[in-house]
Amino acid sequence: MAKSTADFIWFNGEMVPWAEANVHVLTHAMHYGTSVFEGVRCYNTPKGPVVFRHPEHAKRLKDSAKIYRFPIPFTEEEIMEATRETLRQNKLESAYIRPLGFVGNVGLGVCPPEGTVMDLIIAAFPWVHT
Repeated sequence: MAKSTADFIWFNGEMVPWAEANVHVLTHAMHYGTSVFEGVRCYNTPKGPVVFRHPEHAKRLKDSAKIYRFPIPFTEEEIMEATRETLRQNKLESAYIRPLGFVGNVGLGVCPPEGTVMDLIIAAFPWVHT
């Protein structure tokens, strides 16, 4: 089980303090569900933290956004490095990771403008064994 706070969230290439990781109330994804996500585990091993099937999760996240026709403007490698940095910044070894791509503040209307790309956040929370 994961606790629901962390010190930092990776948000479109920036490490942002938890309390400052905000989106506008008219964010497209809040009104139309235009988002994609993964649920990923990081395990503490004798060799250090290991993200389970990391490349596969990054590829599936990108593929999901592509199918939705709102690409994520980061490569799979950039997503994996951002995930590792999020774990480091939050000093996590055993964690639940939530990458989330979403259509941001592009105005209301079912169809976002041509060329819209997804915003991306990566949050990571301590995994607490109960």
